[in-house]
Amino acid sequence: MSDDFNMTMRKFLKQVGVTSQRAIEDAMREAGDTAGRRFAVRAVLTIEELGLEHVVEGSIAGAR
Repeated sequence: MSDDFNMTMRKFLKQVGVTSQRAIEDAMREAGDTAGRRFAVRAVLTIEELGLEHVVEGSIAGAR
């Protein structure tokens, strides 16, 4: 793959990671004490022009 492809993909994935972490942290703060709970998480990445739909599922532990 080209250097341009790699650079733009890494930049996009970094943006996804940083903004997603902020959104999750904000939601946890708004929810209050979630210690001892686990939350199901699902992320969907799509590239319509390529017919791509990639799903990642997992869980995140609550916080105080």
